[in-house]
Amino acid sequence: MSRRPITLVLAAALEALLALVLLVLGGFVLLNTLLGNATDVTYALPLAVFAFGGGAVLGYVAWGLFDLREWARTPVVLTQIFALVVAYYLWTSEQYGLSVGLGGFALVTAALVLAPATTATLFPAEGASSKR
Repeated sequence: MSRRPITLVLAAALEALLALVLLVLGGFVLLNTLLGNATDVTYALPLAVFAFGGGAVLGYVAWGLFDLREWARTPVVLTQIFALVVAYYLWTSEQYGLSVGLGGFALVTAALVLAPATTATLFPAEGASSKR
């Protein structure tokens, strides 16, 4: 029997998916910049670097969550809060499909990482002996 509940595995997978999306978007921005399609290179290159860095950090956090590191839960929750803020502003700019998709993704991921099974695995009772 696995020590990882399905809620934790799914939360880690969704966080990894978000990391992959950031890396792909960073590559898209960088490629368009190198092909000369960027409107302003001084904004496009830092955006690509930021996307690559963010994707790497989120990938590390996803791995930490999958590896049962208790510190990984906080960055996952914060990521989903930020995603909900972005979803709100997508909604106010009448991009309803993206807003609902991102908002739903964030809510599902937050619910999975805050689920009782995930919490019990990451933070076992004080008296219980668990080998990590």
